[in-house]
Amino acid sequence: MCEYCGCQSVATIDELTREHDEVVTLVSHVRDARRDGDLTGMAELARRITTVLVPHTQVEEHGLFPAMAQEFPDHIATLEAEHRRIEAVLAEAAHGIPADPAWPDRLLEVLALLRDHILKEQDGVFPASLATLSTEQWEAVEAVRAEAGSALSRPAA
Repeated sequence: MCEYCGCQSVATIDELTREHDEVVTLVSHVRDARRDGDLTGMAELARRITTVLVPHTQVEEHGLFPAMAQEFPDHIATLEAEHRRIEAVLAEAAHGIPADPAWPDRLLEVLALLRDHILKEQDGVFPASLATLSTEQWEAVEAVRAEAGSALSRPAA
């Protein structure tokens, strides 16, 4: 994804970006599973995406977004609403293949929204955070990350 603004030099943004990259990879696997008629695989991938997004969303909504909301209230509200829509469709697969025959199509639709959502964050929120957040706000975001953890392993140093 993006590397032009330098925001990935901030550990928290780098971690959020790595999570986005993992989600994008998983989304491509969902598309493959749908093409192959593999509903079990789609449901499993939806659960894997959820596993990555749970701590990711905590960091955004309890760390980064509150720090950005005063300056960008409408944009942040839109992103949070998108989180709820994405979570709702993913949650339908929490215990297996959803019974609703329309779920696979809804999943693909919400994953397209998720892809656009990721671009909004990486091209808008993350670069803007460099100019907006104070040292204290970054420390608060990092504290949320420390508490939330991550579904991804840390890269080798």
